[in-house]
Amino acid sequence: MNIEQLSKRLETVVSYIPRGSKIADIGSDHAYLPCFAVRKGIVESAIAGEVVKGPYLSAVKQVEDACLQDKIEVRLGNGLEVITPGEVDCITIAGMGGTLIASILEEGKGKLTGVKRLVLQPNVSAKSIRIWLLQNDWELKSEEIIEEDGKVYEILTADRGEPERPYSNEQQAKELLLGPFLMKARNEAFRKKWMQESAQWKNILDNMEKAAQSDALNERKNELKNKIQMVEEVLSK
Repeated sequence: MNIEQLSKRLETVVSYIPRGSKIADIGSDHAYLPCFAVRKGIVESAIAGEVVKGPYLSAVKQVEDACLQDKIEVRLGNGLEVITPGEVDCITIAGMGGTLIASILEEGKGKLTGVKRLVLQPNVSAKSIRIWLLQNDWELKSEEIIEEDGKVYEILTADRGEPERPYSNEQQAKELLLGPFLMKARNEAFRKKWMQESAQWKNILDNMEKAAQSDALNERKNELKNKIQMVEEVLSK
């Protein structure tokens, strides 16, 4: 990968960054995303945050090779501890699990002063992010689901606003799992993802039926059956 041409996944993330933003890309790896966004004139400046020394050094080298040191600062640190309140107005976090992204946002809540937009791309468990946004006064503004190299990715964009707005009272559990915007669009990538998830859950259920029964197991079985039913209801439309 080079900074002139990102993966489809990262290009989609960049497409939701407001022009002229000052961004922090958390878990920036090789700093491809901030280098691309600066080079294309999309962002004014960027902080590339990395918690692991190896990727941090790779990011430093990438920024130096691109001669973008005046626009991009690479910082070593955990999550949002690499920024100070009011320093950026947009945060991107891509390529991690949704539970980890939600925990990074929760642990760094004090650093979100001045941040107007979050662009988040979880590899799994987008539901964890939707729940965090709902509980912390961030309004989910858009969702996109794409397929690249046989893998399906969700990109969630949130602004400060009315967190309940995208959801309906009677369908909120389903919308948190599947995504209120994605449920309506039900594109091919969406159908592929949830058909695969549902098939995996059914296999797990089959194995559970063969195991010694307990209250905890029965609770887990009911939870899976409920999720399978929600998915099948949406996919059948």
